[in-house]
Amino acid sequence: MRQFLSQSYPDRKGLIFITGKDFRYMRQVLRTKPGDMVSIRLPDGTLQNTTVAQISEETRTLTLQVCSSKCSLTEKPESSEKHCVSPAQISANLNATEYWLFQFIAKPAKMEQIIRQAVECGVSCIVPIEGAFSQKQNIQAMNSTKGQRIERIIKEARQQSGSPIDTKVLPPMSLKDACLLWKDAVQTKPNNAAIALWERTEKSQPIHRIIGQKNVEMAVIAAGCEGGISSDEIEIMSEYGFVPVHFAVNILRCETAALYGIAAVQSAILENKSWVYRE
Repeated sequence: MRQFLSQSYPDRKGLIFITGKDFRYMRQVLRTKPGDMVSIRLPDGTLQNTTVAQISEETRTLTLQVCSSKCSLTEKPESSEKHCVSPAQISANLNATEYWLFQFIAKPAKMEQIIRQAVECGVSCIVPIEGAFSQKQNIQAMNSTKGQRIERIIKEARQQSGSPIDTKVLPPMSLKDACLLWKDAVQTKPNNAAIALWERTEKSQPIHRIIGQKNVEMAVIAAGCEGGISSDEIEIMSEYGFVPVHFAVNILRCETAALYGIAAVQSAILENKSWVYRE
């Protein structure tokens, strides 16, 4: 576990108390014991180092003691060596761009996998789309999915990956509503990129050409379900600034395509930042 997501701040004595399901997770899954170091992500996004001070099996409470030092994965390191780019720098610049995922609703198991992987990649907003090729039963399943289950998937993925991004999964919506939501979100951020992953090559452009030389503040990736995205849906998205991208690779499953697309866009944006390749 890279981090533990805390729902509360330390008290005046610098203590955090873990109870309930989180206690079971820390004890039975992670087998945490007194003296272990645990990185805690506080509600404000700060990463705080703690040690396990006490464990009470009787009251099922695990007590964490906050260490004196406090750090965040989004802060810049003090070192400024010319040819050294630390993990903290990479994370800071990666998280400087806000990533969204428009995911056309697939089978429930695949949707959960896509959500988990998107969270690990630092996507901030996942929008399930009721697409033309989305099966009716899959849409119904997504609409009936309990929020607690989604929150558990997000929490486990963030704790495992160390992501500082508080990922949100919105209720399923139509493609038109999702595009309007995106249009509203980028009104004050002209440096944005909207990419639709498509199985066909018509009107397709390379990712680097779409990004250009701009410092992208927000980026959205639209990924299809089983069957992909229809040509009519591509036309609708084009009206809102989306550009089709076709990857000349093997045929990808929808859960693979979403992860592949997120990684490709993030890599292209990072490569476009001058700090990565310092001469």
